[in-house]
Amino acid sequence: KMSGNHLSREFFELIKNIGESKSKQEEDRIVRSEVATLKAKLDPNFIKKNALGKTVMMSKKKQKEFLVRLMYVEMLGHDGSFGYIKAVEMVASASVAQKRLGYLVCGICLPPEHEFRFMLINQLQRDLQSSHVLETASALIALSNLATVDMIAAVSNFVIQALDHGSDMIRKKAVHALYKCYQKDPSVVTKEELVTKLRKILCDRDPGVMGASLCVIEALTRVTPMPFKDLVPSLVSILKQIIEHRLPREYDYHRMPAPWMQMSILRILRILGKADMQSSQGMYEIVGECMKKADIGINAGYAVVYECIRTITNIYPNVGLLDAAAEAISRFISSRNNNLKYLGVTGLAAIVEAHPKYATAHQLAVMDCLESTDITLAHRTLELLYRMTNPHNVEFIIEKLILFLRGGKQYHSDEHLQRSLTFKIANLAERFAPSNEWYVDTITQLLEISGNIPSCSKGLNKVGNQLMQLIAEGDGGDEDEEFDDSAELSLRRSTVNTYVSILLSSNKPILQYPDI
Repeated sequence: KMSGNHLSREFFELIKNIGESKSKQEEDRIVRSEVATLKAKLDPNFIKKNALGKTVMMSKKKQKEFLVRLMYVEMLGHDGSFGYIKAVEMVASASVAQKRLGYLVCGICLPPEHEFRFMLINQLQRDLQSSHVLETASALIALSNLATVDMIAAVSNFVIQALDHGSDMIRKKAVHALYKCYQKDPSVVTKEELVTKLRKILCDRDPGVMGASLCVIEALTRVTPMPFKDLVPSLVSILKQIIEHRLPREYDYHRMPAPWMQMSILRILRILGKADMQSSQGMYEIVGECMKKADIGINAGYAVVYECIRTITNIYPNVGLLDAAAEAISRFISSRNNNLKYLGVTGLAAIVEAHPKYATAHQLAVMDCLESTDITLAHRTLELLYRMTNPHNVEFIIEKLILFLRGGKQYHSDEHLQRSLTFKIANLAERFAPSNEWYVDTITQLLEISGNIPSCSKGLNKVGNQLMQLIAEGDGGDEDEEFDDSAELSLRRSTVNTYVSILLSSNKPILQYPDI
């Protein structure tokens, strides 16, 4: 059938018509018509009769479809509250498929304060204790979406029991449900109890359950790393097993062993090793080994390498690892793939923040990234150049940035980028200017290029005022008076020559200076 095996023609036409609607008004008209239809079909007093006049009961398949359509209506921003009770009733169905749909609709549609949520507590308790694995799994999934503070005390014990369930699927879902209970009401599921359970689950025989615990440990570590400091050896051991392909092949992704678990462990180690020499020393070897083995030329491997770089730049410094990270960054930046260039630029931004010496070797490669047609990469490169600038390279970098600002035609329509670059140049010129003459020349060029951009005018007025004050009064230094007079005279001469040449040039616009 054109409408498929599980989609009635009515539902197919609804989706088709909404997709083809030319305006929001037309879409709303179609959805309002659907709401009227569903109200009639889901009305308890609705009676359908066949050609012989006999009453026909609505099939379970139809009931399921009507609830799916109700969910679709809610997702498009219209009220479907008239059908909530049907979803609550379906949760109590003996059919697992119907029960799961009921829980799904309730989780998506019921507002947090809705009274119908409390009607689900007894059913959640029954399903959490069910011998049917799929029923228990459905309840655990639903709990993550439906739980309110008032419900936690009634269900938390059943969730804790599920952590010891014989099915690895149930144990995995129970981990996330328990974390949800802790988030909703820490007085019922305390942090100490949660940490204790997570330590045990981290040693679970099933890699999927262990991986589920990593996600929760990472979230908790971001808030308070101290309770997990002693887990560094365990995490290192787990990461070693993963990169040595000791996990079942089903956890491989394009020849990469469990890349998401690797990245999660690396992020945890990054937090635990920050400013902690002892913890960092225990992870140096495995992080370096992980980065080497992940560099196999596929995207999943590049993602793991990037996380290794981030970890290396955040833990207590190690020269060998920093050099390896800089080498990996160099390969990223020199790649033809803009996504890899972006990773390289982002990684270099992380490493130069604490270790500026690595910036010098990559200056020219980063400048090439600035000329990329990918505007996202250009934005990120600007941020990196801003961090890389110091008194030794300020002239070179600002010269390149001004050339880019003047000639980057593909970005001239991006006023935000022009504004951001203009003020970054002005800020760097003020912080690192090697001489007053250089500062005047740089700011003059900025006024020439960006003076007529509306979003820059207010900020450039302030910059222009500072420039005029410098020309009129000098830098106000405490040096020898005779030397100051000579320097200020030289500054004013060069400034006059610069501005006269601008005024005499027919191909340059008149600069827009603020009133002094």
